[in-house]
Amino acid sequence: MAQNAGDTTSVACPPPRVPRLCVELDARQAVDPAAGPLTFRWDMGDGTRLTGPTVAHCYAERRRYTVRLDVVDEASGEVRPAEKLLDVDFTQQIVVNFRAADTVRVGQPVAFDALDSQLPACENMVVIWDFRDGATSTGPRAEHRFRRPGTYAVRMALRANGPGACPDSHCVSRTVVVLP
Repeated sequence: MAQNAGDTTSVACPPPRVPRLCVELDARQAVDPAAGPLTFRWDMGDGTRLTGPTVAHCYAERRRYTVRLDVVDEASGEVRPAEKLLDVDFTQQIVVNFRAADTVRVGQPVAFDALDSQLPACENMVVIWDFRDGATSTGPRAEHRFRRPGTYAVRMALRANGPGACPDSHCVSRTVVVLP
C-alpha cells in the first residue's frame, strides 16, 4: 500500500510482502505431439532436477536462475539438449519486509532489520522506522528499546526516487508485544 510523503501514522500498513520464489512450468505445448513418447528433464538452475511435462519448484534464495529443459525421445533414445532455456529472475521483485522479535521485555534492545527489502526500479531508497511509541529511526537496521509494556504495530516504510510508484512510500507493519 502506498503512503504519502511524510505520513507515518494515518495509513494502514499491511503485513510484510515477501514474494514467493516459486515457478510452475509447462512444456506440453512446446513439443510436437506427433513426436511420440517423450521424457522431459528439467534442470532448475539450483541443483534440483525434475522430470515430467509440467513441474513446480520453489527456490531457497532470491536470485537469478537459468532453467534448462532437455527432451528425450523415448523411442530412439535421442536427447535434445537445451530444448528450452528459461530465465527465472527473482532479483527484480519489490520486497517490503523486515525482521524483528515478536515478543520482548520492557527495556530490552530489539533489533529491526530491513536488509531484504528492495524497490529495484527506484533510486536513493531510504528506510524509515516508526516504533509506534513516539520514537522513529532511519536506516536498513535499527535498534529500539520500548519503555512501556503493550502491543506495538511497528511500521517500516521504504521511500525512493524514480519512475512510476517510486516517489511514494511503501510501508508494512509487524506486531511486537512488549512484556513488563
